[in-house]
Amino acid sequence: MKRLRSLLILAAFALMPLLAFATNEGGEKSEGLDIPKVVLEHLSDSYEWHIATYEGKHLSIPLPIIVRNSATGDWFVGTAESLPEPFFFDETHHGKIYEKMPDGTTERPLDLSITKTVAQIWIVVFVMLAVFLSCARWYKNRDEKSEAPGGFVGMMEMFVMMIYEDVAKASIGEKHFRPYAPYLLTVFFFILTTNLLGLLPVFPGGANVTGNINITFFLAFCSMVVINLFGNKEYWKDIFWPEVPVFLKAYPVPLMPVIEFFGVFTKPFALMVRLFANMMAGHAIILSFTCVIFLGWSMGVGYGIGLNFVSGIMMLFMNALELLVAFVQAYVFTLLSAVFIGLAHKEEE
Repeated sequence: MKRLRSLLILAAFALMPLLAFATNEGGEKSEGLDIPKVVLEHLSDSYEWHIATYEGKHLSIPLPIIVRNSATGDWFVGTAESLPEPFFFDETHHGKIYEKMPDGTTERPLDLSITKTVAQIWIVVFVMLAVFLSCARWYKNRDEKSEAPGGFVGMMEMFVMMIYEDVAKASIGEKHFRPYAPYLLTVFFFILTTNLLGLLPVFPGGANVTGNINITFFLAFCSMVVINLFGNKEYWKDIFWPEVPVFLKAYPVPLMPVIEFFGVFTKPFALMVRLFANMMAGHAIILSFTCVIFLGWSMGVGYGIGLNFVSGIMMLFMNALELLVAFVQAYVFTLLSAVFIGLAHKEEE
């Protein structure tokens, strides 16, 4: 019975993108369905949180737009519907706000708007605060002689101890890991919470945060700063004067120091691309299978039934896989960050 209930819950979760997509595209004909356009629209950022479209009517949550007029220096604060001239949404640049200058040219103004991605990040912050403050309250009120925590608090303790002991302590070393443990825990839970909320097709989830390369760039940049800013002299010695023959590090060209110096930037670059590519690809595949279901009916009943069955099975599989990927990508990003931090604290031989 428990297995059946779990399967039903998983099936319902897998069909949520289908239901949301059906509601969003209810006013459009399936014959005109442009799968690449639909996928890119769902993956891109926006100035409103689109909930559904039914019979041509859009249900959206307006988000605040904050832009500065480059010509006059005036600020505009409002919503997309009240955006005045000379500002406009440039569809050739993924719907970003551009400004028409007095000489007829267009340029990107200073844009501090709360977009869908930014709003999703704030939702993640509030979710994390609620979770950890509730866990802290449980530990504060418990009896010292009471048994170990169970349920949700026990699960959170398991995750915290896994990152603290098996990632931070094991990768950095018992002597140096404590100052970096808060950062690694924050990165892990932020990526995990963001990935899980991104799998929900309806508000307050659905934003493609970790599939946005700007977000993964910032996370990788933070790791690069932590790795290199606090690296010891042995770490920098191995970069600029490694233990190799002199002709490889000084004469006729400093070959190894140049290669090692590029490694300072390629490591965080790998972190950035790995997280971005995996999360964006997962979202794109799920949305593509959802589109195939609607496309199949336009090809006839026989094709529709066959494509719907195959697409439904693949959607169920991909959603289950994305739950695993959401955890794996958060864990891998945190683990590799910890490994690189550990390499920056190499002990003198």
